[in-house]
Order: sequence, then structure tokens, then C-alpha cells
Amino acid sequence: MEKIIFLLWADLHPALGDRVRSQLLGEVAPRLLTFGARGVTVNVHDTRAAAAPSPAPPPPGEAAPLAQVSVWLDSYDKRPGVDDALATIGLPVSGHLVTESCYDDYGTTPHATPRDWPDGEPSPGVLTVALVHRRAGLAYDEWIETWHGTQSPASGRLQPRTRYIRNEVHRGVTPDAPAIDGIVEEGWPSAAHVADPMLFFNADGDPALLQANLAEMMANVSACLDLDRLRSVTMSEHFVKT
Repeated sequence: MEKIIFLLWADLHPALGDRVRSQLLGEVAPRLLTFGARGVTVNVHDTRAAAAPSPAPPPPGEAAPLAQVSVWLDSYDKRPGVDDALATIGLPVSGHLVTESCYDDYGTTPHATPRDWPDGEPSPGVLTVALVHRRAGLAYDEWIETWHGTQSPASGRLQPRTRYIRNEVHRGVTPDAPAIDGIVEEGWPSAAHVADPMLFFNADGDPALLQANLAEMMANVSACLDLDRLRSVTMSEHFVKT
């Protein structure tokens, strides 16, 4: 079984996100299931998600992923109808074949209880979806070791994550898909936890601890990622079929 992440690109307007969310959940996702998808999740930058500022927003005028649709299929190249169903939204779509690593899930950190809501209902809190690129000159093995061995555990200690999904991108599967090395999905308890640096970096109101945690985080991230190309979007999360 393989996971494909489809990104729908547009300016980040929450009202547009509300419309796209309704179309994806009400029209597109049911079609994906009839085409053989074993699992589907839908994440959208909608009005609820926009209450949290993106940690690394795209610059003005740059298209960004307004929505992310993850589809699990027996084989990425046996997806009749999937691309066509997503095209009905009317936005540019890029598909990316990934290897998913669920480093933290709901209930595995102190910041969330195990998932107790059914498929179809929005997840509590807010999600950030980041597009990442390997730092120039960094060998592949060193990049993976730094991302997985250093950054993943350190960020779990320094931040109040409720869920952390690493998606290493192998290649694009749609024409002109942009080159991306990784797509990271991170869950947070609330929009306030993303908006307030004291909460976002587990500083507990201590300015010195905030600076120390922020400095450690930035050192780890800059060691493995190209920060100039880092883009992050806040989204609402919907498990359609798990």
C-alpha cells in the first residue's frame, strides 16, 4: 500500500478554504473511496484554522497549499478517477508519493488524549502542514539522521505537539509537481498554542526558557532544512477513512 499526498494550490483565503473543505468532504472524498482508496484524510486552511497564524507563512503573492488530501492506495499508478475527482475543485493539484512515518499520534504525548472522535468529524486543535527541503550540501544520510534522530525527538520535548507525521517525498506523480523533500503534519492543542510563543515553545511564561528553547529549535532545524524555502500552513484536520 502506498500513500500519495495531493496538494491543492491557491492564495490562502479562509473563505475559499471553507468552500474547498465542503467540496472535498461532501463530493470528492466519497468518490475517492469508490475508486479503491483504503484511507483518506482531508486538511484545509479554512476559517477555523486561520485563527492560528502560520509559523512560516508563504510570502505575499506566492501560491501555497490551501488543502492537503492524503490517499492510501494499493499502488500509486493504479488510481483511476482519483486525479479527475480532485480536479473538479478547480485548483492546481500536485501529487507526491511519500513514505509516512507516524512519530507521534494522539495519546502518545502529554498534550492530547487518544483519539476518541469518529471518522468524518474534525479533529480538535489545529494542524500545521510544512513543506520542507534538505539543506544544500547536506548528504542524504546525514539529512535523515539529523531530521529523524535529532530534530524529531528534540521538537517533541520543546513543543506541545499532539501528533507528528513525517512524510518523506520520493517523487511527484502528477505533471509539473514541484520538488519537495518532505511534508510534515503536526497537530497542536489549540490555535492559541500556535499563536503564543510561550505556549508554542513550552516556556511556561519564562522568557529565558523561551529564548533557550527557541535557540535549540532553530539550531536543529537549520542543521537539516533550507529555512529560506520552508513554508507552513495552518489547517483543520479531517479523517475521512482510517
